[in-house]
Amino acid sequence: MAVGACAGSTGGGIKCARVLLLFKGLRRNIRQVLHPQKVQVVRMNGQVLDEKVLANTNAYLSAYVIIVVISFILISLDGFSTTTNFSAVLACFNNIGPGLEAVGPACNYSAYSIFSKLILILDMLAGRLEIFPILALFSGSTWRRL
Repeated sequence: MAVGACAGSTGGGIKCARVLLLFKGLRRNIRQVLHPQKVQVVRMNGQVLDEKVLANTNAYLSAYVIIVVISFILISLDGFSTTTNFSAVLACFNNIGPGLEAVGPACNYSAYSIFSKLILILDMLAGRLEIFPILALFSGSTWRRL
């Protein structure tokens, strides 16, 4: 439910390239601990990646997890099961349609409160438009320039 499309596509979910970079960076970090004197690089498609690319990927994935967890906590106030709430957040954030249990294929989101629906709408926007542009929209510095 969370990992979806390839880089450059319009599909929802975390792009496969970002997940691959996460694991390559993790493997590099483990190797760095085992062999601290050796220079460890991360390659993708034969090209050495800059540290900034890995840092940006980690920041994106961290923001993804934080937003999913906060959204899950906020919509959990409605009293649905953990599976229903978690799948609702992932389904909306990744723009995949139905979730599980009470938001499954034969059901809908109508039982959620207006507050929870607003949270899920924001999740849909963040998932479709990417996280950082939405976070920039809510940043105070963006509005001060206007």
